[in-house]
Amino acid sequence: MESMIYEQQAHEQGFALVCGVDEAGAGPLMGPLYAAAVILPEQFDLPGLNDSKKLTEKKREALFPLIQQQAVAWAVASVSAREIDETDILSARMRAMQLAIDGLSVRPELALIDGNRDHGRTAAIVTLHRCIVDGDALSASIAAASILAKVSRDRYVCDVLDKQYPEYQFARHKGYGTKLHYEMLDQYGVCPEHRISFLKSWFARKK
Repeated sequence: MESMIYEQQAHEQGFALVCGVDEAGAGPLMGPLYAAAVILPEQFDLPGLNDSKKLTEKKREALFPLIQQQAVAWAVASVSAREIDETDILSARMRAMQLAIDGLSVRPELALIDGNRDHGRTAAIVTLHRCIVDGDALSASIAAASILAKVSRDRYVCDVLDKQYPEYQFARHKGYGTKLHYEMLDQYGVCPEHRISFLKSWFARKK
């Protein structure tokens, strides 16, 4: 998948700099949510580029530096577990994506946003944008953003959080609600990186 059809449509409409934006880590029970924004050149060489969820970890890791090297601009941002609890996951997704857009070294004229939502209760995409359902499978720049976001989050979980809280074995499940993760929660309780708002059923079961 190396489709630039949405980017090309935007160029034809007069938008010179178009970025793709996606997030990773909305579903896990712990840790920050990450987002990335990427502006790709019209010509690039990213073999196998696709939605990060459709790629192996090895393939994502291989594409990660290639995207960084070839992009006109790229940026990664994150929103903490605490902020997710203080607001809501949709608002956190919007805030992380806008932070990534704002972090680009050049200002995009249009942002292509993965999904069909552009605002939450406390945050919104304020850059001129278009939402694309399944954008990470349809737009090369959104796919590239999905890889940067996913790899960045996985590295943080494995290299930082797993070492801080080894008893939870975060590197094995990346914080998702697996059987192992719930077993570790039952054994050790929550840590400061857990999203309390995601654990309501677990707390109810503990009563």
